Amino acid sequence: MTATTSDLGPDAESQPARRDFLGLTAAAAAAVGAGAIVWPMVDSMNPSSDVLAMSTIEVDLTPIALGQGVIVLWRGQPVFIRHRTEDEIKLAREAVVAELRDPATDVDRVKPGHEQWLVVSAICTHLGCVPGGSKSNQPRGEFGGWFCPCHGSQYDTAGRIRKGPAPLNLPLVNYAFQSDTKIIIG
Repeated sequence: MTATTSDLGPDAESQPARRDFLGLTAAAAAAVGAGAIVWPMVDSMNPSSDVLAMSTIEVDLTPIALGQGVIVLWRGQPVFIRHRTEDEIKLAREAVVAELRDPATDVDRVKPGHEQWLVVSAICTHLGCVPGGSKSNQPRGEFGGWFCPCHGSQYDTAGRIRKGPAPLNLPLVNYAFQSDTKIIIG
């Protein structure tokens, strides 16, 4: 003898719907619980407010004399800003790009209309030292740019590696001119 739906009573048809509802409710509660646990962990990976405050910096170029360089800190790392002379620009443009270890033209490393300003990371691409050459009493190497005394890497006035063990040019930094005398780095 087989039981039919009418033999099981009036609630027999609603049983699967109740089980489905309970299953969906339990799954939704588990998803909300997992989200409540995971969200704080993911949110903790966001940069802190002090790091966000340093994500961009404004630099006044007025006090940087022609031929002088300065080092500023951006995101806790040093950045070279060099006010290049006409001779330094000419020297950088006369370099034979095909002979460079990390080929790049001078024009590609500066902003159009502001060729006298070079802004690059101040970290040597060999072992992460900070090359000298921003101050007038520091050696600038054979190419007039920067010299890393740790292992002898020499960079030219466009921040390109010219001699020594460093494999790459000094990295370019993202910056924009706000005016002729002010830049925003970052």
